Amino acid sequence: MTPNQAPRPSDTAAATATGPTTVLLTLSTVLVGLMAGLFFAFDVSVMPGLADTGDDRTYVTAMRAFNSAIDGNALFGSAFLVALLAPATAAVLEFRRGRRATALWTAAAAAAYLVVLVVTFTVNIPLNNELAAGGAVEQLTDLSVVDRFKGTWVATNILRTVLCTAALTALSRALLLHGRTTARTPSH
Repeated sequence: MTPNQAPRPSDTAAATATGPTTVLLTLSTVLVGLMAGLFFAFDVSVMPGLADTGDDRTYVTAMRAFNSAIDGNALFGSAFLVALLAPATAAVLEFRRGRRATALWTAAAAAAYLVVLVVTFTVNIPLNNELAAGGAVEQLTDLSVVDRFKGTWVATNILRTVLCTAALTALSRALLLHGRTTARTPSH
């Protein structure tokens, strides 16, 4: 291309494909995928395995250890929150560029993941805190908290898995559309 020659649409699309929106969409997809995998692993192995122990004290000890490891993990906390911020930002960028379909799929992913956060902060974390507040495991006399915990926590974790999987699917569609889109200048 000579200095006075206008860029071809394919040149502009290639330049756009490596831009910030591509990075955000890719990051979003990876992070939401990691969260979906974490929740899925709890659904299919961790929680059934703990239930099979038949020992509520083992259950409490293990859940406290899992929650403590996650609560104190800055990498997890960052990934957990950036999994919302990255797609929300990408949706805004795509909308501003006139890429409505990509923006809608990305916004749908962000919305589904936002519900995951709401469920986590309003149901799962309070249950974790209630389980943690019971005192020394050896001295627990009222283990009814475990039964309440099991039913609600497991059900809402399945919901989080489904929502993360839906968000991951939407992000995959958004990435596909984004890759197919040629750069367009939004009308002012």
